[in-house]
Amino acid sequence: MRTLVVLRHGKSDWSGGEPDRERPLAKRGRRQAPEAGTWLAANIPDIDLAVVSPAERTRSTWALAAAELERPPDVRIDDRVYAAWGRELHDVVSELPEDAHTVVLVGHNPGVEDLVQELTGDWVPMPTSALAVVEWEGTWSDPAGARLTASGRPPA
Repeated sequence: MRTLVVLRHGKSDWSGGEPDRERPLAKRGRRQAPEAGTWLAANIPDIDLAVVSPAERTRSTWALAAAELERPPDVRIDDRVYAAWGRELHDVVSELPEDAHTVVLVGHNPGVEDLVQELTGDWVPMPTSALAVVEWEGTWSDPAGARLTASGRPPA
């Protein structure tokens, strides 16, 4: 069984004029990211790996969420996740290590919505800090039969 948790970064702060990759989380994002981590801790045991975009807001989202986990997984910062579309994210997923059974991918829209739809056929809105859980039998490179098993986001 493979479990892919797709997590969109928390609400970012546009007030500072930073370049896109360096934009920090807004107050709401700093509040919601730990709530996403609390949900993960209660519902997704034994996460093996987190694959995170190099953007500041995604790295901060994951750091705050992972702090809520009893055993935070190894983290891989992957440049390909930044500004990626669904097909590009699917390529990242297809290359995940086979010994990892549960992976969190922390990225950006519209790519994360595209990825969930590409894998499951279901379009799921992914506002900031939203999660989508996709499961399937088999390998990372062959997500045949992938199904959406949960989606949503912490309160605003």
